[in-house]
Amino acid sequence: MPNSTQSTKILFLDQSGNIGGAELSLLDVARPYRDRCLVGLFQDGPYRQLLERAQIPVQILTSESLEIRRDSPIWQSLLASRSLISLVKTVIHFSREYDIAYTNTPKAFIVGAIASAVSRHPLVYHLRDILSREHFSWANVQLLTTLANRFATLVIANSQATRQAFIDAGGRPDLVQVVYNGFNVDFYQAAPRAISLGSADLISVSPLPSSEPVKLAEIIHHCRTHPEQTRAIAQAAQLRARTLFSQSKMEQKIDTLLQTLLSRHV
Repeated sequence: MPNSTQSTKILFLDQSGNIGGAELSLLDVARPYRDRCLVGLFQDGPYRQLLERAQIPVQILTSESLEIRRDSPIWQSLLASRSLISLVKTVIHFSREYDIAYTNTPKAFIVGAIASAVSRHPLVYHLRDILSREHFSWANVQLLTTLANRFATLVIANSQATRQAFIDAGGRPDLVQVVYNGFNVDFYQAAPRAISLGSADLISVSPLPSSEPVKLAEIIHHCRTHPEQTRAIAQAAQLRARTLFSQSKMEQKIDTLLQTLLSRHV
């Protein structure tokens, strides 16, 4: 297997055909690898069209929906799904042409973990959700952490809070690395002003103290699909946002992590 991402082929997996925060982030992650990657989706929708416009190879891997609710046991839903076995076989088939399976959502990770048990390819789980009872059933939290501990080669958490929740739920600390979501700061520059983050929460645009980077990362993740809010946040952060959350910094850190991963599987 190659030990450089310059020649490494990556199979990205995502469960949704719709455009959400996780999908927008995956678009950014996959862009530098578009000449040697494939984004496999479990559902067709506008996200496929967005990837095609970005000239990122994409393919719908199944025509049947995997219905899984966060508050119900994932394993029960998967076992009840007639399309699961077919989807896993499809992922195994495609993974033969790629060096890494990079899963972007919980459902994609579970399918990728089952497939990796057969293919033995390095498996990356980009963890974007805090694994707690507030967001998932406890059975689902245990399933995700157990599969990660057993099959994942690398877990990428989008914040320190996400990383800590993974560890608190029983995830292995040595597996997980934090990579903040990146964005093009220049695109979001705007005149200083106050913005609303919800019904009553207001942020006054001003330079942030050095103790705020983690909070800023969480706010940016929350507002990713609201460009007007993100523009003002980026202005408030000034050079701090450029340093911590720039697109190039995210790309560089993920590329470094993947190179390290591959070096362990030569």
